[in-house]
Amino acid sequence: MTAAPTAFSTTRLIVILAVAGFASTFAGRAIEPLVGVLARDLRSDPHTVALLSTAFALPYALIQPILGPVGDSLGKERVIAVCLGILTLALAGCALSADLTVLFGLRVLAGAAAGGVIPLALALMGDRIPLERRQVAIGRFLVAVILGQLSGSTFAGLIEADVGWKGVFAITAAIAALGCAAAILGFEWAAGAAPKRFALGEAVARYRTIVAIPRARVLFAAVFIEAIAVFGIFPHLAPLIEARGEGGPREAGLALAGFAAGGLLYSAFVALLLRFLGMRRMLVGGGAICAGALLVIGSAGSWQVDCAALVALGLGFYMLHNTFQVQVTEVAPTARASAVSLHAFSFFCGQALGVAILGAALQGLGQFTALALCALVILGVGTLTGKLLSR
Repeated sequence: MTAAPTAFSTTRLIVILAVAGFASTFAGRAIEPLVGVLARDLRSDPHTVALLSTAFALPYALIQPILGPVGDSLGKERVIAVCLGILTLALAGCALSADLTVLFGLRVLAGAAAGGVIPLALALMGDRIPLERRQVAIGRFLVAVILGQLSGSTFAGLIEADVGWKGVFAITAAIAALGCAAAILGFEWAAGAAPKRFALGEAVARYRTIVAIPRARVLFAAVFIEAIAVFGIFPHLAPLIEARGEGGPREAGLALAGFAAGGLLYSAFVALLLRFLGMRRMLVGGGAICAGALLVIGSAGSWQVDCAALVALGLGFYMLHNTFQVQVTEVAPTARASAVSLHAFSFFCGQALGVAILGAALQGLGQFTALALCALVILGVGTLTGKLLSR
């Protein structure tokens, strides 16, 4: 049993994790406004280049079953610092590459490394912060994560014309290096638990125990479906805006920034939302807001309308997702890193599949029908999980 953390140590922990979380999400989101530019420069199809987003998200997901028990054994702080170092090197390699195949390989490595940051940060907060303060604390941590998304997509779209896409990758590498330095210098290494030998049999046993918990299965399924419905459209938005003749990376970056702005709106009002809505209405309301926003994006209006809809989508998404995150930190208190990693595995598998599914649906069904189906799915997720998790 660890001693209750002081206000100072809790604040310090959140600040360090916030810098690390910002660096990992900045790297992930910077690619999306650049899809059209990369397709032209590398002489490839935009739908193929959009899969660079999948190349980041899928290894992020697949590494989770490994990093979760490794974090439980070796120490979450150690794994976070090492992963940020690897992320820095992979992003620096992207800045030096001019071959699409090499870029795919480096994005795979970057995604796997980034997978050791936010899930383990959430598990670490579960270890150190009491449950009654945890949703607000995680909401504050999400400010940095969301700012990484906001500045990653917006920044890449705005400066690409000046520094080129290689310059964008170089800047993401520098920010990852800052996150790595913050982890190495900021964590209280002497206060951390001594590392234990990693035992595969124990890790498998922990996963069996977690998956046997009905609440855990609901949470894992919910984030998998949520990610497909919400995130599938993101890498395809820039080509859709270009096809309407409304601009390029700049307009796509500004539109995508709306999602992060909605997340910041959630973070600012999370305490009030919890007080007045409670968990069930938070989930139902989040699903309904997401559904409405997806229908607006499906109508293919101007990029400014897309931006406004993405603000609503960000608000609704975080009403859902932050609630799921807090719940999963308590399903297995003795193996939090493993539980949170399985949760992240489900979420990022959904993100990776969502890009391919939405790409096929956009080509086969059209923009409105594809996104109307996503709206129906996310409305169902909010309604059903609100009912199941409130039991």
